[in-house]
Amino acid sequence: MTFPNRRLSIAPMLDYTDRHDRYFLRMLSKHILLYTEMIPANALVHADPEPFLRHDVSEHPVVIQLGGSDPQVLAEASKKAEDAGYCQINLNCGCPSDRVQNGAFGACMMKNANHVADCIAAMKNAVHVPVTVKCRIGVDHDDSWEFFLNFIETVQKAGCEEFIVHARKAWLKGLSPKENREVPPLDYERVLQLKKLHQELTISINGGIKTLEQTKEFLKDLDGVMIGREAYENSWFLNAADAEIFGDNHAVWKSQKELLEAYLPYVAREQTAGCPLTILTRHLSKLFTGFPGARKYRQTLSEEAPKAKDAVSLIRHAMEFVSET
Repeated sequence: MTFPNRRLSIAPMLDYTDRHDRYFLRMLSKHILLYTEMIPANALVHADPEPFLRHDVSEHPVVIQLGGSDPQVLAEASKKAEDAGYCQINLNCGCPSDRVQNGAFGACMMKNANHVADCIAAMKNAVHVPVTVKCRIGVDHDDSWEFFLNFIETVQKAGCEEFIVHARKAWLKGLSPKENREVPPLDYERVLQLKKLHQELTISINGGIKTLEQTKEFLKDLDGVMIGREAYENSWFLNAADAEIFGDNHAVWKSQKELLEAYLPYVAREQTAGCPLTILTRHLSKLFTGFPGARKYRQTLSEEAPKAKDAVSLIRHAMEFVSET
């Protein structure tokens, strides 16, 4: 089996890393490992799975992240995801939102490592592709090194060989999901310590990483780096990722406008297929941040997308306000 290169990956982000954003990110890099948004396992098993599993072949390598806590449902959902072509299945053990907690999955699952192990075992028995876990370094007051290590080692015994660790603990009460990405302090050393202790595991780090320079520094000791919001707020920096992180010096885009023009045929195709223009443009709004006219560009997309009839014309019109020199 060919394993994707996880040296640099883009975090699963609900309402952000949809298939349109992933298509766009893949245009910026041939090698970064992409993740879907978190998809509830129940939705794949008890509803029509096609809308959740749909993706463009150009997105590969792409991992599907599942949310759930029922081992059998997760196993069935994993099989559907494998059949749909995803290269890995990732179990979410890190999301702190109330909606996820109400479903008894996400970060709250870290409090029952044995149950997570049961989920992983069931998923692995159902598929041939790797099954991985994304987790935090702790939850609420369960934030000791011993708690974290016990979670990793318990899940490892079920056959999980790869962990993506958000180097913050999660507060399940009192903090919003946004605050949970900012308020609990980062503890990169704990992730580095885990790798030193378990060299046999594949360990990637997530949380607060914004540059390729940081990425290269972490890669001296870890197997991978996962970047979250920065890939959405400032996606253009990924234009240099293939050369700097993967050693592939293929031709890169000369400008954001050149990239966006190349993206327009996809926009036209998806609009014809019925995709709302607001969905097709929301991940483009920050592309020109820092350039003269960027605010007018964002404003035009935001205000005109809900009523525009022609997506391509709207995007080209918005680009006219931006000066790249």
